[in-house]
Amino acid sequence: MLETLDAAAVRRWCASGLAALRRHQGEIDELNVYPVPDGDTGTNLVLTLTSAQQALAMDLGTLPDDGHTAHGHALRLMARGALLGARGNSGVIVSQILRGLADTLAAAPAVGGRQLADALADATTAAYAAVARPVEGTLLSVVAAAAHAARLADSDDLRTVARAAAEAAAHALARTPEQLPELARAGVVDAGGRGLCLLLDALVEVVTGESPAQPAPAPPTRRPPATAVRESGSDVYAYEVQYLLDADDEAVARLRAELAVLGDSLAIVGDGAGTWNVHVHVNDVGAAIEAGVVAGRPHRIGVTRFADQTAPAPALQVARPDGRAAVVVATGAGIAELFAAEGAVVVPANPSTGELLNAIRATGAARVVVLPNDPNTQSVASAAAKEAYGLGVKVSVVPTRSPVQALAALAVRDPKRRFEDDVIAMAEAAGACRYAEVCHAAREALTVAGPARAGDVLALVEGEVHLIGQDLTDTCIAVVDRMLGGGGELVTLLCGADAPAGLADRVREHVERAWPFVEVQAYEGGQPHYPLLVGVE
Repeated sequence: MLETLDAAAVRRWCASGLAALRRHQGEIDELNVYPVPDGDTGTNLVLTLTSAQQALAMDLGTLPDDGHTAHGHALRLMARGALLGARGNSGVIVSQILRGLADTLAAAPAVGGRQLADALADATTAAYAAVARPVEGTLLSVVAAAAHAARLADSDDLRTVARAAAEAAAHALARTPEQLPELARAGVVDAGGRGLCLLLDALVEVVTGESPAQPAPAPPTRRPPATAVRESGSDVYAYEVQYLLDADDEAVARLRAELAVLGDSLAIVGDGAGTWNVHVHVNDVGAAIEAGVVAGRPHRIGVTRFADQTAPAPALQVARPDGRAAVVVATGAGIAELFAAEGAVVVPANPSTGELLNAIRATGAARVVVLPNDPNTQSVASAAAKEAYGLGVKVSVVPTRSPVQALAALAVRDPKRRFEDDVIAMAEAAGACRYAEVCHAAREALTVAGPARAGDVLALVEGEVHLIGQDLTDTCIAVVDRMLGGGGELVTLLCGADAPAGLADRVREHVERAWPFVEVQAYEGGQPHYPLLVGVE
C-alpha cells in the first residue's frame, strides 16, 4: 500500500488503466447506441491512454529540469501524451482531466489524500472548461462526483481519498441515465463516464494493492429500442470563434444580439476607435463568422475547441512563411485521392491530436486550414490547432461534418485572397452544402423516422435519420429527392466500398429524369459502412 503517489506509481497507474480500458473496450463501444455503426468511445479512450503510456515509456527515469518532482514530471508526461493521442470528445476531455491533475500535483512535494482531492477538483474544472456548455449525465458528472467525494473524505490518507473518489464515480455513473434522457431510453450508462470509472478503479488498485469493491452499473437484461446522440453530441457548443472586427457601434449592437442567439460565452469589447474583439462559443462556426462579415470587416479569425491554454512550446521553423495549406481527414482511398488532387494533405480517419499536428507541421506552411469531415474529429482538430498556434502556425478549423462539405470548401479556395477571407469563403461553401449518409442499421433503434431493425437501410440527413427502407437503391433515390425538394443545383455522390455496382448510375439516371436542371457528379469514395454519401449545393 502506498502513502504517497510517486513516479513509479504513476507509471503503474497508466499501464493498469490502459489494460482495464482494453479489457472493456468492446463494452464501452457498445454503449454508443446510435443505430449507425460508428460507436467508438472505448476505442478512442484506449488509443488516448496508449499515447499517454508511450510518452511515459520514452522518458525512462529522466530527471526533470523544471523544478518539478519526479511524480509531477511523470504526470505531465502522461497528460501531454494523452493530449497528443486524444481521439474523440471523450479522449480530449480525459486528457484535460489528466492535465488538471498534473498541473496541481507537479510541484507538490508529496501526494497524500488532500493533495489528490485538490487535484481532482482542478481536474474537474479543466474538464468542464473543455466543454462550452456542459451537459450533466456525461463524463463531466462522473468526474465532478469523484472530486466532491474526495473533498468530503477530508483525509490525508491517499488510500481513503482514492477509494472515496472511485466509489462516488461509480454511483454517479449509475445515475447518468436519470440525468440524460437519451441514456434512459437506451437503458445504458454514459460511455465516457464508464471509461473514467475504470481509470479511477485502476488508481485505487495501484494505491491500495486491492481491487475496488464499489458496485458496477448493472446492464439491463434487455436493451429497449432507442436512439442516442453520437459522442460529439449536438447539445454542446463545441467551438470557440474569435476575431477582430472593424465596425461601428450600431452594427456591433446588432451583432451582439445575433451571436447571443447562436451561442454563449459571448464577449465583445472595443478599443474606442472602431476595432472590436469578438469572442463566442457556438456550434455553427460559419454563421458566427458570417455575422461578423455582415457587421463589418472581420480579421485575425481563429476557430478552436474551447480548452485550457497549453504550455508554450518552442517556435516551429516554418519552411514557407507566406505559404498556405489544407489538411483533410479522409476515410476511403477514393476520397483521399480526391482531396490529394485538390492539393490537400490527407490524414486517415479517426486521427489523434498528435497525428493531425504532425500533418500540420509537415506542410511547412504558416497558415493551415483543417477540414475534419466528422463531428467526432472536430474537437481533436481544434486541440491540434491550439497546439499548432503555440508553435507559430496559424490554423483555422472549418467544421466540415462530411467529405462532401470538404469538397465544396476546397473548390472555392483562392490563394489570391487574404487567408482569413479564404477561410470565411470555405466555411460558407461548406455550410451551404447539405449532406446525407446512407447505411444499414447496426442494431434495433427507435429513430425520429420510426423504429428501425438491424439491417434496415437508413438515410441520415445532417446526422438525423430521415428515411428507413428495405432497398438500398430506392432509399438512396428517395433521400436525394427529399434533399432536392429544398433546392439545389449540384449533387455529389460518393460511393462506398460496399456499394453495389451501378448504384451511382441509377441515382444519376433518376436525377436526370426528375430534376433535369440539376448537375450530378459521382465518384468512387471507397468509404466503409456508408454505401453512399450525398452532397447537395
